[in-house]
Amino acid sequence: MTGAATALYDVPGPRTRRRHRLYGVLATVLILALLAWILYLLFDTEQFTYTKWMPFEYKGIQELLLRGLGNSLKAFAMAAVLSLALGGLLATGRLSEHRPVRWSATVVVEFFRAMPVLVMIFFIFVALKVQPLPALVAGLTLYNGSVLAEVFRAGVESVERGQREAAFALGMRKSQVMAYVLVPQAVRAMLPAIISQLVVALKDTSLGYLITYEEFLHAGKLIASNLDYDLPFIPVVMVISPIYIGMCMLLSWFAGWAARREQRSPKTEAVEVAPAEPGTLLPGGGAPTAPRP
Repeated sequence: MTGAATALYDVPGPRTRRRHRLYGVLATVLILALLAWILYLLFDTEQFTYTKWMPFEYKGIQELLLRGLGNSLKAFAMAAVLSLALGGLLATGRLSEHRPVRWSATVVVEFFRAMPVLVMIFFIFVALKVQPLPALVAGLTLYNGSVLAEVFRAGVESVERGQREAAFALGMRKSQVMAYVLVPQAVRAMLPAIISQLVVALKDTSLGYLITYEEFLHAGKLIASNLDYDLPFIPVVMVISPIYIGMCMLLSWFAGWAARREQRSPKTEAVEVAPAEPGTLLPGGGAPTAPRP
């Protein structure tokens, strides 16, 4: 075990370990100092006074925040499902053996990957006169679906080529090879990138407030700007930010749980096949034939 570890990197000596500990202590001190400075500024500007936090006691404010959170989650759920579907469709086109289909899918993917998501949302909302929720979902779907298409394509192509060739040698059709051989093996490699892109989609739902969609950030903006409580901008940020962070962490935790469950699944475990003894019947009832001289 030690030999394998030392073959990959040089084991740090006593002086290097002391230097690394010193770096760790200095980094910790700097982080604590930064946090202390931020807290000092918050207290110095009276951000924790009762006046600025009083609006959150009202039922109407709480309902406004909950409604905005629900609208954000609704937009995210719709965009996530449609992005995964669009990504799978475009990835299939990118992997197609037919050149026109492959080129068409490539043009679509590259165009929407290069287009800023905010520009797409504004174009759909203003130029096409679409309602805020469909405009937001459409913009998120086009962008994230194009990115996920490349994730799916790269994941499928990362599977060892011999797996594909062996499946074709067994007489499987291309759709069967994709569904039963390539995709199940590629899922493990693709899952972290998929979840990362879904986290991006979750955070980008906050762009909805720019087109008057009543999502979570829009609700916070209404509280901070329309109430005569000394403009509680910082308290609103301190309420909204941890919820966004918590949702992203929950999504990442779910990805890790799904990956661990996939690894424990009997369907994904390698099956060892013992070599056949002489005279063993093959599937179908026949005995193996001796090689011809």
